[in-house]
Amino acid sequence: MKKITLIMALLLTAGMSMQAISDSVSSLRGGNDIDNDSTTTPAKKYNKDGEPIARDYVQQPPLIPHKITNYRINLKSNKCMSCHSWADYREAGATKISQTHFESRDKHVLANVSARRYFCTQCHVPQVDAKPLVENEFTPITAISGQQ
Repeated sequence: MKKITLIMALLLTAGMSMQAISDSVSSLRGGNDIDNDSTTTPAKKYNKDGEPIARDYVQQPPLIPHKITNYRINLKSNKCMSCHSWADYREAGATKISQTHFESRDKHVLANVSARRYFCTQCHVPQVDAKPLVENEFTPITAISGQQ
């Protein structure tokens, strides 16, 4: 009986502690419960198509320097390839898709883009002029940008 009482007391104390913790956690959703819709955020302004955006860390996938709203990327078509394919990049004035996108997981060279690299927006994202959602103290490395 003492064990049951002790376990109940511990569970009650843990429950009260968890409630105190959950009351102090803030969410990017604001005060809305998960069941309620959050307010729609205004659309951000995309950068104009331009020069490639500098990378902030080694092995960072290149950022998309233009708007991609309504770009279709599915099993039958990939809008990105209309400009970035090896056949079309010069005419479009776009960056050519990397050779690494034509390799299998085992480093075998393929004739077409690897299935694991076909859905571009898994790694590449467009940039908008927006303030960070949360504070951070990240500073990009200077070795790849040549800055001191």
